[in-house]
Amino acid sequence: MSNFNPEKLFVEYVDGVTITHPIIPRRYTLTHSDFTGELFLTIGKDYAWDKINPMRDEVLAEWKTHGSSLYFAIYLYVDQGEYSQLEAAKRNEIFRRELPLALTAIRYGDRLLFDTYHELDDAPIIITFISSYPLFAKQENWGIFRNLS
Repeated sequence: MSNFNPEKLFVEYVDGVTITHPIIPRRYTLTHSDFTGELFLTIGKDYAWDKINPMRDEVLAEWKTHGSSLYFAIYLYVDQGEYSQLEAAKRNEIFRRELPLALTAIRYGDRLLFDTYHELDDAPIIITFISSYPLFAKQENWGIFRNLS
């Protein structure tokens, strides 16, 4: 896993979203540059579809509710049949390896929201791996933000 460097994270708030409002809808689009190692986090009411490249290696996330509780939903696009199972396995492995960095970047990038609403640090992080291969199409609980190292 790559180490998180706050100086390489660039955050943009769009669609009327501010550093503390709203929580819902609040969607995150995290993209990166393979060449510079820079991370780009766009926080808005909708995903920043215009920032997504054809490789579909972005991290999409949003705050959602289940009953009266909040949880953090992340969607990772492993494949939808355009990759061989071997290529999908490699993408799955890369997402899993880099996900702690992505979570740290999102938490750091939106830290003023977390500082305002401390309960967000205890919200479950639910990851949905989107794939046409049942082996990789999974939904998993990845803990809470408070336990990120």
